[in-house]
Amino acid sequence: MTTPLTSKPSPWLAWLYLGLSVAGAILPWLANLDFIRESNGPFDLALFIAQANANPAAQSLSRDLLIGATAFTIWMVVEAKRLQIKTFWIALLASFGIAFACGAPLFLFLRERRLLELSKDQLEPQK
Repeated sequence: MTTPLTSKPSPWLAWLYLGLSVAGAILPWLANLDFIRESNGPFDLALFIAQANANPAAQSLSRDLLIGATAFTIWMVVEAKRLQIKTFWIALLASFGIAFACGAPLFLFLRERRLLELSKDQLEPQK
């Protein structure tokens, strides 16, 4: 499958997304570890959700993340099918298992790499 590209994909952009994915794995989990230490036990999901909704500022951020992550996840699945990104499931797992801040840029990395691959296919003469 070849898809016409409106702009040339960039290798440096792919690596930027990968760097953001790594940061998106580390930084939220540092906060999660602080939360675990402060709660004196294992990760307590009910307490985490309660604290994520403890005041209007936290509610705003939580709701913003929920809506944005839901929309991005739907787009991720649709875009992965359109571009035939076979490993997109890794980004889905990372979004739910590590942090959305890891999974979203990881998907963008995979997408950019796929667009680079497709652009190379379009430049090569057909056999």
